[in-house]
Amino acid sequence: MKELLYLKDDQLKDLIEKLFLGYRETFSDSKKILDKYSIGLAHQKVIHLLSMYEGISISELLKKLKITKQSLNRVLKDLINLEIIVFKKDEIDSRVKHIYLNQKGKKIFDEIFIIQKKRIYNALLSSSSEEVINFDNVLKKIING
Repeated sequence: MKELLYLKDDQLKDLIEKLFLGYRETFSDSKKILDKYSIGLAHQKVIHLLSMYEGISISELLKKLKITKQSLNRVLKDLINLEIIVFKKDEIDSRVKHIYLNQKGKKIFDEIFIIQKKRIYNALLSSSSEEVINFDNVLKKIING
């Protein structure tokens, strides 16, 4: 473990490449499903977050995605046209809209999740418990800066 304290630039570049390739492969697994519904990665990200945070407000979704309102509106418009999402006004503040996946949206999410789960599950299954815990901890530290 001591050698990890002295990571060289080349080692860090290699790690960044592995993160990129892992991301690319995990999300390319779902390409056929996305193509079937004529949607892309931006739509997939929104669908994923809506599955995780049912009833999330538009402002909270914007914070999680770290994108502009204009970009989100384009994606939401597509998802509305495909009849994948529904909006409900907040009971206390009618200016706040909450977004939900409907049954079709949940079906699409499940299709994407099943194919992505295979890659992640196989990687985790072939790893020791310690490797999985350490990997999760490192990912959290990368995410939180």
